[in-house]
Amino acid sequence: MFTISTLFLFIGAAVLLILIPGPDLIFAVTQGITNGRRAGVYTAAGLALGNTVHTLAAALGISIIVTTSPVIFTVFKIAGAVYLFNLAFKSLKYRKTAMVLKAGEKKDERALLRKGLLMNILNPKVAIFFLTFLPQFVNYDHGFVPLQMVVLGLVFIILTFLIFGLLAYFAGAFSSKFLEKPRMQEGANLTAGVIFIGLGIKLLTTSP
Repeated sequence: MFTISTLFLFIGAAVLLILIPGPDLIFAVTQGITNGRRAGVYTAAGLALGNTVHTLAAALGISIIVTTSPVIFTVFKIAGAVYLFNLAFKSLKYRKTAMVLKAGEKKDERALLRKGLLMNILNPKVAIFFLTFLPQFVNYDHGFVPLQMVVLGLVFIILTFLIFGLLAYFAGAFSSKFLEKPRMQEGANLTAGVIFIGLGIKLLTTSP
């Protein structure tokens, strides 16, 4: 099994990588800004849980198939882009609808989790990341390698939720006062739609 020093090194590297603005972080913060603090936190939870799939896939070697098969990679890429474009369409179509959570109002938490989960799972770049990042901290001479990768993946998932959740929460807290105004809400939804389109295009133009 990996040493304590290796684990701390992994945690440090993971925190730095999680903090780098990427599609998942932008997605969580955008949800927090447009839909409120709870929405941001539940979206962050979904994104973090999506990493469970990539962790298991990397541990079992399934991610290798995705990274070595252009067809499978393209299928995942297109599916992820279509999902993002669909979110963009809804944000633009219902841009004048106030979606911020008000006191006592409850949003479908399962839908928010599902959004984040799908966003993460349908991004083939995340699969490649886990396949290339986790093995660097594995001790191949001692310990069951798949188990080590699962443990490291779980640590990464917890860190992802904490960081994404905090950033999305504070983004929602900062924006809640401004989004009470219809004009500000419309502007936020338009911005979210543009961001989703941008993320979809970025995903379509990525390569293994």
